[in-house]
Amino acid sequence: MFEFVGALLEPHHFALIICGLIAGAVVGCLPGLTATMALALLVPFTFAMDPTSGLIILGAVYVGAIYGGCISAILIGTPGTPSAIATTFDGYPLTKKGMAEHALVTAAFGSSIGGLIGAFGLLLLSPILVSIALKFGPPEYFWLAVLGLTVIATLSSKSLIKGLIGGTLGLLMGTVGIAPIGGDVRFTFGFTELQAGFDLIVALIGLFCLPEVIEMMERRKVQLRIAEYKKKKGVALAVVKQLLKKPILLIRSAVIGLIVGIIPGAGGNIAGLLSYDIAVKSSKEPEKFGTGIIEGVAASETSNNAEVGGSLVPLLTLGIPGAPPAAVMLGALMIHGLRPGPDLFSVSGDIVYTFMYSLIIANILLFFVGFYGARIFAKLISLPVYALVPFIIFLCVIGSYSIRNNMLDVYAMVGFGIFGYFTKKLGIHPGTIVLGLILGRIAEIGFVQSILLSKAIGSYWAVFIARPISAILIILCAVMLLWPVFAGYFKKEIPTGEGD
Repeated sequence: MFEFVGALLEPHHFALIICGLIAGAVVGCLPGLTATMALALLVPFTFAMDPTSGLIILGAVYVGAIYGGCISAILIGTPGTPSAIATTFDGYPLTKKGMAEHALVTAAFGSSIGGLIGAFGLLLLSPILVSIALKFGPPEYFWLAVLGLTVIATLSSKSLIKGLIGGTLGLLMGTVGIAPIGGDVRFTFGFTELQAGFDLIVALIGLFCLPEVIEMMERRKVQLRIAEYKKKKGVALAVVKQLLKKPILLIRSAVIGLIVGIIPGAGGNIAGLLSYDIAVKSSKEPEKFGTGIIEGVAASETSNNAEVGGSLVPLLTLGIPGAPPAAVMLGALMIHGLRPGPDLFSVSGDIVYTFMYSLIIANILLFFVGFYGARIFAKLISLPVYALVPFIIFLCVIGSYSIRNNMLDVYAMVGFGIFGYFTKKLGIHPGTIVLGLILGRIAEIGFVQSILLSKAIGSYWAVFIARPISAILIILCAVMLLWPVFAGYFKKEIPTGEGD
């Protein structure tokens, strides 16, 4: 252990970690630019580095970019990365209250704690957690997607019907393209570019960025500047003390992120949404979530940063990336002659363990980079509306086009934006649409494969219900759906103590 930490404390390695964190945070805070894109752009620059240095800076950029997404989510209500979707729910309302520093300190502290737990999980629990992930088959993936869809009940607390409508619209959007099982071409209207379906990043940019831009222009006469961020004495210390009094929230959120990260394909967006949903259901005052409280920001940011370590567990031990950024990391490993899998630890153990320890140091430094750098990062987006709107639109267009170098993605982004603006006016939260889009394909693949498996075995019960992990997920789905009912009942039944 000491030799690995000692290697990381060498000036050039330490500098790589800091530079990677800053670069990642800058990219992450800009709407339309994601952690995946940042890593993909950086990989060619690591060719001239030794494998250890290359992995160290890539890991630091990964950590910094996932954190950076919260900055724009908090200051302008637009998630810089998909992982920060849930952060907007309370982060932006806090900014509207003039408490941007509270939200940013919470995000930096929660991100650091979550990232540390995720990194230690990667280091210490990989064999156990991977053995569990290996047991997931099509039925388990189906029920996992259904479990994720139950979050709609929380995202649409004002109207469950509107939330279900949003989720259904997202599911329908997820059917565009070639069917993953069977190969049928669906709803492409003759556009070959749509055979791969709508890109998630394009949908996120359209649904979250453009409606906000339109609203900025609507209120430009009464609000010429947004995201005013001024440091106030004693705020940071008070926020940290408040968060330290909520260890269960932080630990639970980090564990959720770690577990979701280990399951390939889930991603930080699901981790943040699921953690936020459980935080709401576990709170004594769930009605305050969505109005601007630090617990909502902490739940999301702690979880999505813990997901970073979790997503690297199947990557390093099985060669299966747990998230899109981890897929880029897979390419980087292969480029440097490292073949992920069980042999990686025995053949190149010194490189792998140095990399894993670098994630621990990166997450410790993340708090300081976030705390002292947030004000600088904020200046990138805390601009007058007349300057900010063209800048965001420019990033939206560039971000949409650069994913597949396809103008149709730009048109789709604009379409999503207009659609998202009107659905938001109707009270349908864009988070419900995105959730349906994310989980729809996962649910479809798991369901169709499970049906085929059931026909081969001759029993739907044995495939969908009788499998132990499936049964546990079904129970969790029922609990999630019925929790608002029970919570409301118990809230009425539990004495307030006023008559004692």
